[in-house]
Amino acid sequence: MRDQPHILVVDDHRDIRDLIGRYLRQHEYRVTLASDGRELRRLMGDNLHPDLIVLDLMMPGEDGLSLCRWLRENHDVPVVMLTALGEETDRIIGLEMGADDYLAKPFNPRELLARIKAVMRRAQSLPVGRKGPSALGEVAFDRWVLDRTRHELRDDTDVVLPLSAGEYGLLSAFVEHPNMVLNRDQLLDLTRGRDAIPFDRSIDNQVSRLRKKIEHDPKNPTLIKTVWGGGYMFTCEVTGK
Repeated sequence: MRDQPHILVVDDHRDIRDLIGRYLRQHEYRVTLASDGRELRRLMGDNLHPDLIVLDLMMPGEDGLSLCRWLRENHDVPVVMLTALGEETDRIIGLEMGADDYLAKPFNPRELLARIKAVMRRAQSLPVGRKGPSALGEVAFDRWVLDRTRHELRDDTDVVLPLSAGEYGLLSAFVEHPNMVLNRDQLLDLTRGRDAIPFDRSIDNQVSRLRKKIEHDPKNPTLIKTVWGGGYMFTCEVTGK
């Protein structure tokens, strides 16, 4: 029983919460149910260690975006976000807050299960151990300062260099995993953009555009190196500010 993956479902609608719980248990998952953010925080404070959290976006009290941000700052657990909203901007905001995937209501439980399996599989394949600074605040590398609170990149003269959402996500992934070889699938997952519009172009194109902005000589890159047959490596020393 303990070898079964453990899923925490947080949704204020009891019918949806119970439906997801029954369906996941039928597929040999352990399930814990929570009705709101307060219960989620209590469970995590009681040392609950789920393998994944299914989190509703629109709930009374603290909403899913705030909770997702809190989870990212305090717990290393994948999050699949549910919402009744279908707007693309809401989907993107959810991913930017740290959700690993996003599913709009109403949904087919089979699709939710497939997404849970995919997120958990990807999470298990991500590199661990030698990570850079945490996801907020400023970090410095080479002649640059990346402000993860404002989503800004500044040079050593304090001039802001514009970055697209995809370039920012990619650079954030690199500074959080310095001197590690990251393949293309891992970079897609670390940018949390496998299904998001801002990141739907190939990683190679994103890397090329990022190099043109931050490298001294983009044709002979020294900050983002290509590892043939492996992917890319961010070779800078990264320090917090």
